[in-house]
Amino acid sequence: MPNTILTGAQWGDEGKGKIIDFLTDEADIVVRSQGGNNAGHTIVIGGEKYVLHLIPSGILRKSKVCVIGNGVVIDPVSLVGEIEGLRKRGVAVGKNLLISDAAHLVLPYHRELDGQREARKGKGKIGTTKRGIGPAYCDKAARTGLRMCDLIRPDVFSKKLAERMRENNALLKSLGVRPMNGKAILKDYLAAAAVLRPFVTNTVVYLHKALKSGKQLLFEGAQGTFLDIDHGTYPYVTSSNTTAGGACTGSGVPPHRVDCVLGVMKAYTTRVGEGPFPTEDKGLSDALHAMGREFGATTGRARRCGWFDAVATRYAAMVNGIDDIAITNLDGLDAVPSIRICTAYKLDGKKLDYPPVDPDALARCKPVYVEMPGWNKPTDKARKFSDLPPRAREYVKKLAELTGARLSIVSIGPARAQTIRL
Repeated sequence: MPNTILTGAQWGDEGKGKIIDFLTDEADIVVRSQGGNNAGHTIVIGGEKYVLHLIPSGILRKSKVCVIGNGVVIDPVSLVGEIEGLRKRGVAVGKNLLISDAAHLVLPYHRELDGQREARKGKGKIGTTKRGIGPAYCDKAARTGLRMCDLIRPDVFSKKLAERMRENNALLKSLGVRPMNGKAILKDYLAAAAVLRPFVTNTVVYLHKALKSGKQLLFEGAQGTFLDIDHGTYPYVTSSNTTAGGACTGSGVPPHRVDCVLGVMKAYTTRVGEGPFPTEDKGLSDALHAMGREFGATTGRARRCGWFDAVATRYAAMVNGIDDIAITNLDGLDAVPSIRICTAYKLDGKKLDYPPVDPDALARCKPVYVEMPGWNKPTDKARKFSDLPPRAREYVKKLAELTGARLSIVSIGPARAQTIRL
């Protein structure tokens, strides 16, 4: 397999974890390069469900190495819990996991600030997961953040944490919140450091040595294109670069060493949290929720659902340089008699082929739809493309045509076997 960046082409929750797990069989190393434990990648193996937040999905494949890169923000206590949870289920976590010494830390005051800021926005809230991801990236940009290289040196971490506690407790006090107990935080984080220390290394050097020796890299994107801090529906975005370029800055692997960008998209569209969503459809949302589908892996929140938005995926293909696409959740439309596809927007009487940057303008956009007949047959038993109903094949080909990339994977269920490679 070529060195591949896998990125979400919508608003996240596209089924990236399942596709990563499928592709990891052909890769040597799986790399996370941005985001934090606000991500939730769900994988089903042999009827068992695994939800991963910080650890790359490749951990479930034997003989694969997983790397948490410098662009990820890490809650050490949460990461230790994830490691211990996997070990209890018989998943080996040892030399197959490496953590960047340059990755920044998420601390309890980040979570508290996240929640306080969201609560104060009222109706203008963003819909954050309140995991402290945004405030951690704020500290990184302000050059006041603490990193993994600090955490694994107790004396250094103790001193730096005390400084940061003074400033952040003053900030919390100004917000009417009781100051946090620095000693308790120090104790918990040093305990986490003792567990994580063997995994921490210079992952940039490791990855370059791996490339030189011919190893194949698979970059596991978190969230999606329209949650990107620069290219998403700002301000209703996450705090990192979720597009393909973020994989390079968040791992230290240069762009010319990337061979392929694979965009993952659902056969319809979903998003979690606030923000404009032109193709949102309450009827489709209700139908999918009634099937037990479309609830967040991290928060459990019901996702907002709508028809496939080719305006959005066309833009995602451009920004990410998407070569191939993987279409997931096709089986979610098995019982829909008539399926809509948004091919353009109308804004103040003008036709748009790409989404406007201004969120107020995007909220006013009206989707221009084409309709295709549904197939009204189950697809979950298909194991090759020709097994799919003819109308289902026509539908996914149309989505690829409108997006402007090659169709390479179709997923018709959560299991590994429910994946069709074209």
